[in-house]
Amino acid sequence: MLQDKTTTVKNLRDLVAAFVAERDWKQFHTPKNLAMSIAIEAAELMELFQWTLENEPLDGEKLAALRHELADVVIYCLSMAIVTKIDLSEAVREKMEMNARKYPVERP
Repeated sequence: MLQDKTTTVKNLRDLVAAFVAERDWKQFHTPKNLAMSIAIEAAELMELFQWTLENEPLDGEKLAALRHELADVVIYCLSMAIVTKIDLSEAVREKMEMNARKYPVERP
């Protein structure tokens, strides 16, 4: 079973790429379409919290839906990285370094 502690970003990229290739979806995976898909799935993720209380606990059904919507967002992000040839590990590290400079620890 794949888990965060043992699965690499490459493993996930390969899984997504194989799924897309098997269905001949590459023709539809343009940066514009993928950006729209990321936004749509992120909106579906937000919808799970619409009209809920700030600290309302997630029940089993809502947690399962959250898990699936979060996975959809990540899958489309991986697809975007594949299409644009962006190394996500490098991009995340670079962005975290930028964030650390922008939001230093000593800042309130």
